Amino acid sequence: MRLDGRRESTNVDDRRGSSGGGFRLGGKGGLGIGAAIVIALITMFLGGDPSSVFSMLDGEDEYTGVVTSSSGSKVESRSQQEQELEHFAKQVLASTEDVWTEEFRKIGRTYEPPTLVLFSGSVQSGCGGATSSSGPFYCSADESVYIDLSFFMNMKSSLGADGDFAYAYVIAHEVGHHVQHLLGTLNDAHARMSRLSEEEANKVSVRLELQADCYAGIWAYHENKMFSSLEDGDLEEAITTASVIGDDYLQKKAQGYTVPESFNHGTSKQRMKWLKKGFESGDLNIADTFSPSYSNL
Repeated sequence: MRLDGRRESTNVDDRRGSSGGGFRLGGKGGLGIGAAIVIALITMFLGGDPSSVFSMLDGEDEYTGVVTSSSGSKVESRSQQEQELEHFAKQVLASTEDVWTEEFRKIGRTYEPPTLVLFSGSVQSGCGGATSSSGPFYCSADESVYIDLSFFMNMKSSLGADGDFAYAYVIAHEVGHHVQHLLGTLNDAHARMSRLSEEEANKVSVRLELQADCYAGIWAYHENKMFSSLEDGDLEEAITTASVIGDDYLQKKAQGYTVPESFNHGTSKQRMKWLKKGFESGDLNIADTFSPSYSNL
């Protein structure tokens, strides 16, 4: 993905280092971070508490050390890889601002961009406390996307997904939830879910997640149309990522079989389908995941 010379978003709240440390790498007797992430993701998708996995981690934190500023305060010295990921995330966020501002203008609406919160280890959001093991997430209460960049650093080892456009897809998906929030879809769906059984609420959740995937594809379509930024293999990176975060894939990986009534994000096939559908059309009108019957998603 070509982003050279592109602007960074300023809608960023960097809270790294404020929570008392980042991901812990496995020390003697500890669990490796790559293994921990995939186990935590599987635990989360199965409805468990992923934070319990990370309680097993110990050892040194991910930063390369500390430096002292001119005022004498300590500041984390981050790896070059993390600095590059920070720059990339800010550029992708800026791209979503450009795209969604224009798409909202077309429908007579004003786009208010979310804040990107960078954190390490744990964070307090408007939706409550969260840890890195939760993965990237969106909170409508404070209209913010939360990301620990270590998630991107370990996507390849934990999920078999890698590449800059794979990372961009993750960010665009979370911004897709913000689009749902601004359009009223997210709150309506959550209100509906609160009145349903767990199994039926899961089906509404799947519709939300697939729509966010479609919105990510729509963003990619217009990003490429505006800036010709996509390169050979970029879309495949995102599709690969969508395939390995499907509920069926994760459940099979964890236990060897699937429990469809517990799906809350969609199958690999569904996630790939809606991402591609958005990318191929770039049309907001095709992102209706609530009208089709559940079996036709």
